[in-house]
Amino acid sequence: MTTPDLDLTATKPGRHPLLDRALALDARLFRAVAARRVRGARPAPPGPGGGAGPGAVWLAAAAALAASRTPRARRAATRGLASTALSSLAVRALGPRAVRRPRPALAPFPLLRRLRPVTTSVPSGRAARAAAFAAGVALESPAWGAVTAPVAGSVALARVRTGAHFPSEVLAGAALGVGAAFALRGLVPTRGQTTPPARPRAEVPALLEGDGLVLVANTSSGTAERARALRDALPRAEVVECAPDDVCAELEKAAARARVLGVCGGDGTVNTAARVALRFGVPLAVLPGGTLNHFAHDLGVEDVRDLARALRQGDAVRVDVGRYSCGDRRGVFLNTCSVGVYPELVRERERRSHRIGGWPAGVLAVLRVLRADRHPLEAEFRGRRRPLWLLFAGNGTYHRMGLAPGRRVDLADGQLDVRVVHGGRRPAVRLLAAALAGPLTRSPAHAAVQVKRLRLDHVAPGTLLAYDGEVTEVEGRVTLEKLPGALTVYRPITGY
Repeated sequence: MTTPDLDLTATKPGRHPLLDRALALDARLFRAVAARRVRGARPAPPGPGGGAGPGAVWLAAAAALAASRTPRARRAATRGLASTALSSLAVRALGPRAVRRPRPALAPFPLLRRLRPVTTSVPSGRAARAAAFAAGVALESPAWGAVTAPVAGSVALARVRTGAHFPSEVLAGAALGVGAAFALRGLVPTRGQTTPPARPRAEVPALLEGDGLVLVANTSSGTAERARALRDALPRAEVVECAPDDVCAELEKAAARARVLGVCGGDGTVNTAARVALRFGVPLAVLPGGTLNHFAHDLGVEDVRDLARALRQGDAVRVDVGRYSCGDRRGVFLNTCSVGVYPELVRERERRSHRIGGWPAGVLAVLRVLRADRHPLEAEFRGRRRPLWLLFAGNGTYHRMGLAPGRRVDLADGQLDVRVVHGGRRPAVRLLAAALAGPLTRSPAHAAVQVKRLRLDHVAPGTLLAYDGEVTEVEGRVTLEKLPGALTVYRPITGY
């Protein structure tokens, strides 16, 4: 037994003339689409939604983006999927409860194009997911957004062409999807929102084919592929690959003959290169080649394409450098410098990582350090000594935007971002509370202040100090200070 379609395209008279006119226009557009005949039309896929699962298309699209193996494409794919998931939640929570509009009649449609969904009609869930994915991708990467937009548009239009939705319902779904993508951006900012300002500009040579660039690549960071890609992009650049123990010596040799000193490696390798560049007075070109690459990413350099564009166009800025000194010992840091529990964690991890691997060694280091019944530091305030678990100084102010981890939005602000985790019982709970509190929040376990210079007196012998992932021992008086605009670094200023 079959049930005839109920014609819902005709509006009923009521007391809302504007709404009645809008619904009438919606019905006319719907019938106009139904009246069109498309050559080569195939039967509509079976199932309540038709075709593959609601998210299969966007999972495949995200996989295709991620296959490009560029950080920007991977972020765009992740943001697109996250926006799609958020739009699905919004449709389920708001759509059916807000408007109980039935599906349109299928009678005007050819049999080959009919779908028979059984759920309510407002808004279109598939249009919402399509718009959310395309908008999420575009917010992270406009270029990839232009590629995905036609696909999302065809998915949305197909909901009308197959008789599944009225045009207004597709537009409502698309608006909801775009709104979900922008809501996600408010919670987790895009890379473009956290790109530092292009100042102060620096005068540097433009290397159209890389002539005068000598790049030293740390082979332990798996940089061979990146080094080859740079050589392809800048054929006259010189690339020197070396083992970790030879990095410092090779950087000094390179700086002596180069117009621009290049480096490819992790943050520790970049720290060494910055120290050499400061001593020789040459600009630095950073190609990220480590695991985290904090400095390169905060600078806005993610891959070979970014660095090559900056070198060809001669785009560079001056950035601040942090410096620590203890007696005759001095060093620089581009990211962070800390004393307390974190350097001890790094030291404990290094002792075990060569035997059991990095992650297991890190877990054991956390358990060992936090279980120890002592505080690594003490501070004197108003004549009273107080225990501390951690003192952290960032080269530039770290800001938390939404739910994302703290990032620097200005690498030349002249500030040391100092954070302190107070001592006490249950150190693991206190450290976790300090991490969750964020840079702009005050809590009993956490304090933050921005200064240009910091002096630590009466530091116990053997105290560990970590800087950009490296560890050294300090004692007595330790001074942390800023060197404003001391380092010139290439970075792409246009094309974001």
